[in-house]
Amino acid sequence: MLDIKLNLSTNKKEKPDPSKLSFGVYFTDNMFVMDYTEGKGWHDPRIEAYAPISLEPSAMVFHYAQESFEGLKAYRTADGTVQLFRPEKNAARMNKTHERMCIPQIPEEDFVQALKKLVEVEKDWVPSNEGTSLYLRPFVIATEPRLGVKPSDTYKFMIIASPVGAYYEEGINPVKIFVEDEYVRATPGGTGFIKCGGNYAASLASQVKAHDLGYSQVLWLDGVEHKYVEEVGSMNCFFKIDGTIYTAPTVGTVLPGITRMSCIELLEKWGYKVSTERLPIKDVMDAADDGKLEEVFGTGTAAVISPVGELRYEDRIAHINGGKIGEVTQKLYDTITGIQWGKIPDTMGWITKVD
Repeated sequence: MLDIKLNLSTNKKEKPDPSKLSFGVYFTDNMFVMDYTEGKGWHDPRIEAYAPISLEPSAMVFHYAQESFEGLKAYRTADGTVQLFRPEKNAARMNKTHERMCIPQIPEEDFVQALKKLVEVEKDWVPSNEGTSLYLRPFVIATEPRLGVKPSDTYKFMIIASPVGAYYEEGINPVKIFVEDEYVRATPGGTGFIKCGGNYAASLASQVKAHDLGYSQVLWLDGVEHKYVEEVGSMNCFFKIDGTIYTAPTVGTVLPGITRMSCIELLEKWGYKVSTERLPIKDVMDAADDGKLEEVFGTGTAAVISPVGELRYEDRIAHINGGKIGEVTQKLYDTITGIQWGKIPDTMGWITKVD
C-alpha cells in the first residue's frame, strides 16, 4: 500500500458553473504525483497543488514520446456517494501500454489507491448535475534529461482531474462518420492497441479531413489491406447486421476499450450474438444497401455510447436506422450510465466506491 503524503493547495479555485462544463477545460486544486528512479523504483507518492511541471528541455518525453495515459471518471450518485467504474481495468491496460513502451509497471492496487485518494481529496469537485462527472487522467512521462533513443531512467506518474459536463448537451444524436481510406491509424506490431499520445497525434490529419467534408468522426480501416473496419476516432465501433453485433478484434491494432468490454459482456448476457471476427467495410456497405445494417455505434469513456446515423465510404453513403438511435444502442447507454450514476443496481460488479 502506498504511503501517500498530502501537501494540499491552500489557494482554492472557484468552481465552474456545473451547468456550463466543457470537456477537459477546468482542473481541480490538486493532483497526484509519484516518481520513478532506476534502481529505486516508484517512490514519493503525494498529492499536491495542481501546478506547472518543471522539466529540462532535454527530457526524453519531448523527443522520443515515451509516455502513456488513461481516462476514466468519478460519478456522484443521487445519495451523494462517489464511485468509479472498473478502475482496475484501466490499471491493467496502462501496464500493457507500459510493457510496449518500456515504462516500469505500476502495481494495479497502487494505481487504484492513488485514484481513490485523489478523488477523496477532491470529492467536492465531483459535480452532481445530470450527466456530469469528474474526468480522471492518469499519465506517465519519461523525464530523464538526455538525448539518445533508449528507455528513460526516470519517470513521473501523475493524475489530474477535471469536472466535465454531459457529453450530449441536447440528448444523444447520431453522428456522421467518414471512412478513411488513405491514412492508417495502426499496423500489426505497432502501438495501436495501447494508449500513447503518438497514436492520437497521427490521427489528426484524418480528423481534419473528415471535418472539412462535414463529418464528425473517422472510421479507420486496417493498415495492411485497407479493407477491414477497426476504430472510430478514439472509440471502438460496433455494427448490428441482421441481428448479429460485430466489433473489431483487439489483436494488436485496436484499443481494448473498457466500455467496449462492458458492452460485449452486457450484450452476451442479454442473449445477442457478438462476433469479433474481422469485418470488411464492403460487407458493412452491402448490408446497408440490403437493409440489414440495423445499428452502428461507437463506445468510449467520454461519450459512453455514440450512435452513428451515416457512413461515407468512397462514393457510397449508408444511412442507418433512419438517422435515429437504435434500440440496442439506447439500451446499452441506459444500462451503463445507469450503473455509473447509481440509478440502477450494479449486478455486474463493476463499481468501486470511494471512501
